[in-house]
Amino acid sequence: MSQTRIYLPLTAAGLRALAKSREAGPAPVAAYAVTSRLERDNPADLAEEELEHAAFTEAAEAAFALQGNEIGKRVIAAADVDPASVEPDGTRDETSAVTVSEPVPLRRIVSFHLDETAGDTGLDDLLWYDATELDEVLRLL
Repeated sequence: MSQTRIYLPLTAAGLRALAKSREAGPAPVAAYAVTSRLERDNPADLAEEELEHAAFTEAAEAAFALQGNEIGKRVIAAADVDPASVEPDGTRDETSAVTVSEPVPLRRIVSFHLDETAGDTGLDDLLWYDATELDEVLRLL
């Protein structure tokens, strides 16, 4: 079965809720993924990996915006979900904005990305954690 990789920007509270309820939601869930709009707005010779990086970048920017006036660590969860549940979101400006029509179960999450230091904004500042390391990610918040 094919899957669509999505990126979920989360706050610290959102990550704690995910850990407790074992799903990101309720639906619809705002996320980022490779969309036809993202593909149209980039050179035709970009590899799928580069398009995914562009979607991840928009998710990282959204994670920063979710913090509001608080200085914290950005959190992005990467998940593989059923493509039928993912639709482009025309209500947001980002070219990779999508909505997921159902909550995203923790078992569908493949990795977490967390800033090394609160207030970081660069992509190089995001550390990668396997989904099995959720407790460690929570500890680092």
